[in-house]
Amino acid sequence: MFAVSAVTMMTKTGKTAIFFIDMRITLKRPFGQLCLLFCLPALCACVAKREESPVIPPVTPPLSREYIGFGVITASFTHITYDPGEDSPSLGYLRRGSLVRVLRRQIIKTSGGFVSWVLTEGSQQGWLKEEVIDIYDSERKAKTAAESMLK
Repeated sequence: MFAVSAVTMMTKTGKTAIFFIDMRITLKRPFGQLCLLFCLPALCACVAKREESPVIPPVTPPLSREYIGFGVITASFTHITYDPGEDSPSLGYLRRGSLVRVLRRQIIKTSGGFVSWVLTEGSQQGWLKEEVIDIYDSERKAKTAAESMLK
């Protein structure tokens, strides 16, 4: 004889289930009892479905600051724009070694793929392609990098 009863309880969010299982097993052969003893937990483990949710990192880490970090321009000259995008109005240019504060990051979908842009604040505020800037977590590190670039 083999009997199983189960009770399922869900939380308010519906994510957690608790199972209470009451089993009564009577077999006449000892080998059958051992087989059932080892096979039943394996079968129960296969039936349980786990809910998985993807982990998405924050766009502008760390969240405790108003800015991402400090950036140093790596291109000879770079175009700074009013909005992220190739066709945005120009606000001017920044030179290699210029130090800016990086406030925000935004990824734009283009016909060729995705392009990452950063909102900067320095001599002027505007958007730059992330590929023309190196970002550091402290102003001291960024100043050291800018000085070594200009040598």
